Amino acid sequence: MYDYFMEKFVYQMFILGTGVNLTEALSKGLGGVIYFTRDIETKEQFTHLIQEHKSNALLPPFLSIDQEGGRVERTENIHERYISPRYAFKKGDEFLKKQTNLIAEELNEYGINLNFAPCADVNTNPNNPIIGERSFSDKTEEVIKGVKIVSGVYKKNGIIPCIKHYPGHGDADKDSHKTLPQIDLPLETMEQIHIKPFKSAIENDADMIMAAHLHCTCFDKEVVPASLSKNAIRYLRNHLGYDGVIISDDMVMKGVQGYGSAEAVIMGIEAGLDMFIFRDADNETIKTIEKIVALAEKNENLKQKILEANKRIKNLKQKYNIIK
Repeated sequence: MYDYFMEKFVYQMFILGTGVNLTEALSKGLGGVIYFTRDIETKEQFTHLIQEHKSNALLPPFLSIDQEGGRVERTENIHERYISPRYAFKKGDEFLKKQTNLIAEELNEYGINLNFAPCADVNTNPNNPIIGERSFSDKTEEVIKGVKIVSGVYKKNGIIPCIKHYPGHGDADKDSHKTLPQIDLPLETMEQIHIKPFKSAIENDADMIMAAHLHCTCFDKEVVPASLSKNAIRYLRNHLGYDGVIISDDMVMKGVQGYGSAEAVIMGIEAGLDMFIFRDADNETIKTIEKIVALAEKNENLKQKILEANKRIKNLKQKYNIIK
């Protein structure tokens, strides 16, 4: 017998991009939608698209975007890019607040309620191919300051900030979109430099943290991404005392795809992840979700993890009045 309650709980754990199955996924209780440049042509068109997705949803969804400013920004068809986080930070606190307010006001106009920003990565590797100017600084204390300012502005505007990419992508020398980077630093160094901004964000009531597709040798000797690592997620939960929503980076990135989508999601759930991003609502993604539904009906441990994740998701949606 097909369990429609479990179907809803599993779908709540996913944020999907647009695609042929998005409307159906929303009708089954999809947790959220993520928008990319491909979805955004004009302000009116984008606002209408979001309203359409809201009206198709069984449960009010997270409506999300990567709008950091600079290199990672999705509204380039509507207006010129904002300044990247590093250069905005260099212009001083007031400039950073002002620019973040402008971004937040714009996102509010469209109906976005979740922004995958700011980056809490300390960019210690000058040859880092993926972070660079997306980071506020190569100094830990400056990153902590930037994250606090930007997160505070989003929260005041009723937008959930997602702190990323735990446990820190700043020392990477490879792009996790293309491969699985390795961070080979002792835990003490990670704690002092790279994990510290996440610790500070948690102390400042972080609502959502994104886990990175990185192999951190301080957590696992065997090759496993931190996003799927029981040790890395347990450290975040138990050592740092974080009980908010933990979401994966995009699950189609090469840094995690070697496992196969369903297998990777199961590893993530068992490690303690609450949500997963897939950039396309294509047939393969839906098959993955349905496979998890079927497995959860037979696996009590997996079912319990899914129910725990749903409590955190519900709490966050209630906190920001997405659901009543």
